[in-house]
Amino acid sequence: MELPILSLLLLFPLIGAVITFMMGKNPKLAKISALVFSAIPLVLSLLMLTEYVQTAGGYQFKESFTWIESLGISYILGVDGISVPMVFLTTLLVFLAIIFSWDIDHRTNQYMGLMLVLELGVLGVFIALDYFLFYIFWEVVLIPMYFLINVWGGPRRGYAAIKFFIYTHVASLVMLLGIFALYFEAASVNGFNSFSMETINAVSPFFGNTFQVIVFGALFFGFAVKMPSFPFHTWLPDAHVEAPTGGSVLLAGLLLKMGSYGVIRIAFPALPDGAHEWQWVMVALAILSIVYGAIMCLAQKDLKKMVAYSSISHMGIVMLGFATFTELGIAAGVLQMFAHGLITAVLFMMCGVVQHKTGTRNIPRLGGLAAKMPFAATFMMIGFLASLGLPGMVGFVAEFSVFTATFDAFGWLLLIPITSVAITAGYYIWAMQRTLFGPLTKEVDVEHLHDVYWFEALPLAVLSGFIVLFGMFPALVLDYIRPALGAVIGLLGGI
Repeated sequence: MELPILSLLLLFPLIGAVITFMMGKNPKLAKISALVFSAIPLVLSLLMLTEYVQTAGGYQFKESFTWIESLGISYILGVDGISVPMVFLTTLLVFLAIIFSWDIDHRTNQYMGLMLVLELGVLGVFIALDYFLFYIFWEVVLIPMYFLINVWGGPRRGYAAIKFFIYTHVASLVMLLGIFALYFEAASVNGFNSFSMETINAVSPFFGNTFQVIVFGALFFGFAVKMPSFPFHTWLPDAHVEAPTGGSVLLAGLLLKMGSYGVIRIAFPALPDGAHEWQWVMVALAILSIVYGAIMCLAQKDLKKMVAYSSISHMGIVMLGFATFTELGIAAGVLQMFAHGLITAVLFMMCGVVQHKTGTRNIPRLGGLAAKMPFAATFMMIGFLASLGLPGMVGFVAEFSVFTATFDAFGWLLLIPITSVAITAGYYIWAMQRTLFGPLTKEVDVEHLHDVYWFEALPLAVLSGFIVLFGMFPALVLDYIRPALGAVIGLLGGI
């Protein structure tokens, strides 16, 4: 009997969360429990990577059981070359975020348990092939992130948590209306009810143009808020600034990717004609997000808020790649999702390190940290340089490919988004100069300043290694992605 890897990926975080929640009187055991039950999905995802047949195409490791037959709801799981890298990224980031959070001493069992619940929800989104199941996992993700921000966050955590919840929940309700529209329209075409993505996608050519345009707009709104795209982005900086470091790592590294994943997994295959009608809206919002996010970074004094706005800019690059409707652009967009997950994890971890060591994230109050914290300074520079697109690191390959595809698709329109490259280099180098170099400021307690602890250095070192590895050998990821794009490109009529 074949091992049900995908169900096990969901089962172990669920079991781990229950066990970890029960360890309220022993914080150390709660940490060990969370670490073990996040390590098992990581091992399973590595096993999946090795057994996945890159050239096969279609969905692999499929599991399908009828759940509610009268409504056409089934428990269907499967992965292709788009979701496999995201599953690996999810298991990796949760495992490393739990290690990085080893010094959490306030309600430790609840914090660690919520991290595992979050992993369950995100993995479910990336492997569900039934719209109803997809939506359940999508909503599950909101709950642990709300509490992570509201309980372990900063001074304005209540405001940030409720703003995060309202924005993303309202958007998901609009997305749900789009899913039901697909369900009923597909039923009218094929004569039976089904929430199966493959079943609905198979009859999508029979959907009317007006229907596709309206429903694509509903789905795209839900996904754009999650990414987030300008002008639906305002929840993100507040959520990041107030969230605990581990929460910020998973919010930027994984939750934002759910939005872009939804565009390519649901909106494009089910509504290709609607996608064409919305193409220029996608291009416009992508370019606005790229340039606006980069300019806003220049104005930030809070290191964490600067990184938060950079996420808006870099996720705009993902949308721009998708909007080209070409194989190169969409593949590069998926690679950018993966790259941003690795890079932004390093950046937010370093924001946490700086705050814990110095007591502030205010850039003008920092200075000269490289002399006292050489390891921390090295990791921060790796994160900054990777994010600004230094050749040899994974961010460069993804961004360069997106811009190449943009020029092929839209010509000299590329001149607008590519200005962000110079702006991004500007704000990162300026932040490095003020934070790491120059004289130590009087606001920082130099006597008690110490470098990264082991539980901070280990995740940072692993992530830095992957950033360089995939930057030097991007085919390690692209070989999974490219063969999976054939069906989507064919529906969109791209090349």
